[in-house]
Amino acid sequence: QVQLVESGGGLVQAGGSLRLSCAASGSRFSMNNMGWYRQAPGKQRELVATLTSGGSTNYADSVKGRFTISRDNGKDTVSLQMNSLKPEDTAVYYCYAARFGAAYWGKGTLVTVSS
Repeated sequence: QVQLVESGGGLVQAGGSLRLSCAASGSRFSMNNMGWYRQAPGKQRELVATLTSGGSTNYADSVKGRFTISRDNGKDTVSLQMNSLKPEDTAVYYCYAARFGAAYWGKGTLVTVSS
């Protein structure tokens, strides 16, 4: 059974930085796509950034230039470096992974950015 475990959330002041990490386990095969989504209170879950095993990235416009996604294919881990954080980045961040048409989600980690 595939499991995704996130770490690195917390409270930070506006302008600060945080790094989120996620490790996938329980799979015999490496994940094709890995990334991050987020859900703010009262809003729908939205894409933050994704990264394929081939290195293609996709970022939400709202985080371009501030967030950087990276992964270690050999270990099936994905990280999100978040800089210049804004109060509107406050949300629960979910790790995402996909392989062979199946999608997997972590339980989420809370990021709170104070003004």
